[in-house]
Amino acid sequence: MNFTSIFVSLGVFLFGFEQGLMSSLLTNKYFKNYYNNPSPAEVGTMIAILEIGALFSSFEAGKVGDKIGRRKTIRYGSFIFVVGGIIQATSPNIIVLGFGRLVGGVAIGFLTTIIPCYQLEISPPSDRGFYACLEFTGNIVGYATSIWVDYAFSFLESNWSWRLPLWVQVVMGSLLFLGTYVIVETPRWLLDHDEDIEGMIVISDLYADGDVEDEVAKLEFRQIKENVLIARVEGGERSYKYMLTRYTKRVSVACFSQMFAQMNGINIISYYAPMIFESAGWYGRSAILMTGINSLVYLASTVPPWYLVDGWGRKPLLLSGAVVMGVSLFLIAYSLFLNDTYTPQVVVGLVIIFNAAFGASWGPIPWMMNEVLPNSVRSKGAAMSTATNWLFNFIVGEMTPILLDLITWRTYLIPGCSCVLSFLCVHYLFPETKGLSLEEMGSVFDDSSSVFSFHSGFNSGSNVYGSTDSDSRHGSMVDGLIGESSVRPSAAQRARNPASMRSEMDGLITGTPTIPHISNTEVLKPVASDVSSVHDDSATDPPSVDAIVEFKKKKDAASWWSRFNSRSADYEALN
Repeated sequence: MNFTSIFVSLGVFLFGFEQGLMSSLLTNKYFKNYYNNPSPAEVGTMIAILEIGALFSSFEAGKVGDKIGRRKTIRYGSFIFVVGGIIQATSPNIIVLGFGRLVGGVAIGFLTTIIPCYQLEISPPSDRGFYACLEFTGNIVGYATSIWVDYAFSFLESNWSWRLPLWVQVVMGSLLFLGTYVIVETPRWLLDHDEDIEGMIVISDLYADGDVEDEVAKLEFRQIKENVLIARVEGGERSYKYMLTRYTKRVSVACFSQMFAQMNGINIISYYAPMIFESAGWYGRSAILMTGINSLVYLASTVPPWYLVDGWGRKPLLLSGAVVMGVSLFLIAYSLFLNDTYTPQVVVGLVIIFNAAFGASWGPIPWMMNEVLPNSVRSKGAAMSTATNWLFNFIVGEMTPILLDLITWRTYLIPGCSCVLSFLCVHYLFPETKGLSLEEMGSVFDDSSSVFSFHSGFNSGSNVYGSTDSDSRHGSMVDGLIGESSVRPSAAQRARNPASMRSEMDGLITGTPTIPHISNTEVLKPVASDVSSVHDDSATDPPSVDAIVEFKKKKDAASWWSRFNSRSADYEALN
């Protein structure tokens, strides 16, 4: 789990590296001389064209991810990234450079659509926020690395000072491409495509150290498979029209979070930080140095959400981030308006505060809001939310240099007002989803069938979640909760089944109606409507150990390493 999560973060590392790389090159004197001092409009188009490629490819990524799987989609995305990087590194003029960024944008669209889905689909509910925030940290590591790479190569007195950083991103993309042959496919995609045996193997590898008979692994298999079957009973529809009609609020939450993440001003800082510092009085290499220092603080700010997002929750982080970011932007505008002797220091300090607030809130959280989407259309929903991100990313990237040139300090008032709107949107429209499994999101929005059943762990009567230690990953036991069951039901299960309601849990899920409290002494059994009428108990049973062993034998026999060893053995026998 940890290896896979850290490695796929290399995909968003590439996005961060691409984002920060160009921002510093814009102030490189050899870069500017080589491209004949491009105008603000040329710079804006060259920067923003990456978002155009990402905008259109993100829609296609949703279809590709559903059809061929998350892992192969990441592989193709990384290959396209390498091609785009080579075009940029060898570009003879600004037009070819822009085309290389367009190709790179196509790759970024694939990677930023599928990698968050991949991460969500392999993460356990109790730690899903941690792994999503860890992934975003990978993005900022890429951003910070690109700034310092630019700073280091800026000491070269030639065109290699800007070409070599472009070659570095080619190397990074190649590593991700090779790594896709090592990482696993997500269990939810496998089970959705009836690859049950391989899905069970992946589940046991991720959650049970490879033990296919582990009760936690079996429970996870049943929950995922049941959700897949329920979607099929409901028609198995996966179109964009169906998604927008049936899951309107879910898609709105995912898209609004990405829209405000861009409109709140982060790319004004990320793409044009050196230019901002130059306008405040820092010039040349000093502007890149200030950007590098800012990137280190930005990186450090992404660590606290690792520990807060699953405990404190998603909404409090977004609300507090909107406040700090908004105040910082208004103060930046005021300081640039005054333009006194303290302006350079004040602007640097406020930009650092702004970046830190974003890194702890609106940076990681929007990328994990795809968790609210149902499994059947998650890839397409992620495509829409990612496309929203790139649409507003393009608008900000295209307009920023023009606005900075025309209205100067007033530019920062626009994202400042967006921060105020985002605060109101989150407060009134967003539900809290911490601690819920992906299969339980229907109980939050009340727009799909309940996943409650005898197999979901609620009435199993066995300790499927293992130990009673407080740090147990999937939950803890409580004696005598309902009848003889010793398993703590999930928040969504409590919301759906009155027998398990506990007063201290009231209001945990936004939008859940209040259900009259029923004494625990009144043991209620599920009625027919709680379980699908076409439910087949055997349909959600995990594959047998014998079937799994046979599958592994066939897979090993078909591997190139096995064939190589076989040929080596034959060669040795002949000699």
